[in-house]
Amino acid sequence: MSVPGEILLSAEVIHRRVETLAAEISRDYRDKPLLIVGVLKGSFIFLADLVRAMTIPVRLDFLGVASYGDGMISSGEVKVFKDLNEPVAGQDLLLVEDIVDSGRTTEVLLQLLQVRKPASIRLCTLLDKPARRVHDVTVDYRGFQIEDFFVVGYGMDVEESFRNLPAIYRLME
Repeated sequence: MSVPGEILLSAEVIHRRVETLAAEISRDYRDKPLLIVGVLKGSFIFLADLVRAMTIPVRLDFLGVASYGDGMISSGEVKVFKDLNEPVAGQDLLLVEDIVDSGRTTEVLLQLLQVRKPASIRLCTLLDKPARRVHDVTVDYRGFQIEDFFVVGYGMDVEESFRNLPAIYRLME
């Protein structure tokens, strides 16, 4: 597989940051049970590394959503293709995203979860792209803030390609 563009974040840099995030989350939730909700498909590698680095017991569930379709531009419509398997009422939730850019998908997911009456919801994202923010969402745990360009690797894709790359690349047009 050819490299899709210039490297933005190496595997080593990502690994160190994920360990730091895991330590912060473990500290914040050391005295209470935590349900982590991963957003498929993009967050699966980040989520796997994150939970393996945590020092507290966690439970996992997943939401599957799509907003990009087959291209590099969001369709503006968020489609949920997989819902949670267990109830969340009264539980502390951590929503884990690969990237928050416009905030549209995250806002929809937070609203979907909030009506189910969890005790709390916090947001963790590997990448935060505030230059594209349309919806005001609070990121509680942020891996990296990046500029406004399209990235692939470490779970993120373009047309379902490049998810398996261990680093994050700026996709060249």
